[in-house]
Amino acid sequence: MRVLYFFFTFFVLSSFSMANPNYPFKQANLPIEKRVDDLLSRMTIEEKALQLSQLMIGPNDNPNNAVTKKQLFNPRIGSFIYFQADVDKRNEYQRVAVEETRLGIPLLFAYDVIHGFRTVYPISIAQACSFNTNLVNEAARMAAAEATASGLNWTFSPMVDVARDPRWGRVSEGYGEDPFVNSAFCVATVKGYQGEDLTAPDTLAACLKHYVGYSESMAGLDYAYTDISDRSMWETYLPPFKAGVDAGVATVMSGFNDINGVPAVCNTFYLKDVLRKRWGFDGAVVSDWGAIQQLKNQGFSSDPLVGGVAALKSGNDIDMESKIYTKIPKMIDNGLINEADIDKAVRNVLRLKFRLGIFENPYTKKVLDPYLKDEYREVAEQLAIESSVLLKNDNVLPLESGQKIYLCGNLLNDKEALLGSWLAHGNTNDVVGIKEGLIAHLNQGSELVDRADEADVIILCIGETKKMSGENGSRSSLQLHNALEVDEYTKFDKPIVLVVGSGRPISYQLLEPKVDAIMHLWQPGVEAGNALAKLIFGIANPSGKLAMTFPRTVGQIPVFYNKHQSARVGNKNWSGLYQDIESTPMYWFGHGLSYTTFSYHDLKINEETLEAKVNVTNTGERKGKETLLWYVIDPEAKITQPLKKLKNFEKIDLEPGETKIVSFHIRPEEHLSYVDSKGAIHLEPGIFYIEVGGLKASLTLD
Repeated sequence: MRVLYFFFTFFVLSSFSMANPNYPFKQANLPIEKRVDDLLSRMTIEEKALQLSQLMIGPNDNPNNAVTKKQLFNPRIGSFIYFQADVDKRNEYQRVAVEETRLGIPLLFAYDVIHGFRTVYPISIAQACSFNTNLVNEAARMAAAEATASGLNWTFSPMVDVARDPRWGRVSEGYGEDPFVNSAFCVATVKGYQGEDLTAPDTLAACLKHYVGYSESMAGLDYAYTDISDRSMWETYLPPFKAGVDAGVATVMSGFNDINGVPAVCNTFYLKDVLRKRWGFDGAVVSDWGAIQQLKNQGFSSDPLVGGVAALKSGNDIDMESKIYTKIPKMIDNGLINEADIDKAVRNVLRLKFRLGIFENPYTKKVLDPYLKDEYREVAEQLAIESSVLLKNDNVLPLESGQKIYLCGNLLNDKEALLGSWLAHGNTNDVVGIKEGLIAHLNQGSELVDRADEADVIILCIGETKKMSGENGSRSSLQLHNALEVDEYTKFDKPIVLVVGSGRPISYQLLEPKVDAIMHLWQPGVEAGNALAKLIFGIANPSGKLAMTFPRTVGQIPVFYNKHQSARVGNKNWSGLYQDIESTPMYWFGHGLSYTTFSYHDLKINEETLEAKVNVTNTGERKGKETLLWYVIDPEAKITQPLKKLKNFEKIDLEPGETKIVSFHIRPEEHLSYVDSKGAIHLEPGIFYIEVGGLKASLTLD
């Protein structure tokens, strides 16, 4: 049955026919730029305006994206956010665009595939705690395979906003507080989505977001103003985006935020001077949802045409859902913009479409059973295992055989919370629940009991619900809403294992003394139960380390490991420390325990080859994974430097008693330099220190 379509009143379907197949832009053997030139030369102003507009198709599953009335389908729109997974319907939309419009320009179908499409993997902040970029690359590759099988060409991921305020709900979508970690996982994810060839049927165009500084929102409030120094931009917030551009990312999304008085969506300096000119990015830039329209709220202009012109001239190519770029013909008539400005943006959009190969292959072929394959679930489980962080363990875990276990807490019956925010097409029916997983992996002689007073150990599984973090999920407190449940079980005088699920760091200041072990599970995805059970029973060994510092209370925010030194140091009077609590956080970046122990020794630096080497030994009785975090310390510089900066990490496997020599090749321009407020790189001679595993060695650079 044909789908009934609605078109704008100026569009008459019957007046167009498919474009001449002999047009140069139709010739796949021609260079992309020649094809772009030819197609651009044939387009009307109206057609160009529509190529720069993005709307949605299908029911909107994101409550943060306001849609006041039903969207009408126009096949000449450049791209659509496709909320469904119906390949037939998607192909029919595409057929109308390709076969029944004047030039036959295919549509782009986009969606937020953040941590999986149907197979939902751990949230991004959890992925970073794995410190396993290879595993995250695999997860992104598999997510791309599921998404493309459902008709998508483009995902609005990864989010690489360096985040240091856990009150901000969107910390769940990124890779934590460190620019190097964000950069590493950015590259892994981009390459996972895009593969080696964007024309391959199972690859997605990736999108770096939110460019730039969005995570520095005042007071942790979403969509808020950001006040960031120029040097902080170059030192902290820009590097992950640069890494993504260097990795060949196809698209970038500008942020909602106002950067020092100039909103990101129309910020010429960052969009044009830095991204385009300095870095050489030639992909497409898309606004966030309604961001151009929201320039009015930010005090930029109440005239949507003025806002649209500012965004377009600044280098924002695609208008997501503001519907302002559809008014480009009026902007030209009013003398606000010229066609050359429009052509630059259209060229970027057309180039993206040619790079994706959708002119040659506009339709999605149906794939039998594309979701939740065994290998997808295996990666989801392993990533959930390596993402979980053992924060405390007073010799309770792993549980021994023959124990009676009482299992309780809200996470037992809230599978949606285990999937987390931005679950895409994830389904709670696909989730291995916590109780289900523990029953499947119970060790010999152990059993679940129905009463806490009959148990040998209590496993309390509590945490945030899905909606408590993610976009528009800002919170003024880091205390869990159900933290008082711990008090209900301390009266039994039994060992308590606290399992916590969340999309952000939470406050353990009051909880930690009351329990014997803490496993921070984050929001682990479809294999939650299996992953947790294997960790609890010692089938797997915890190896996650925090990618974001956990403060004791919100009063310590912002707190992060790579801060600058205070003018006064030490713990004596007049040191400037907190008077009412410990000034150190609850758990630093990089904290994470194991069921085995590791010893670092013999750290040496060859100053001729600039090779640092260290021996790492598994001194325990279990096989384990250890992540080496290599820091550089620059104690004296003309522009003062952070206490230390992470410059490399590597995860290794060690059998009991095994020793491995691990090396880090120091490249001075990359690892020993710093940037100034204009982004210029400075490398000064002097003494540097390399730190790893609590050891420190000096290096003199002449």
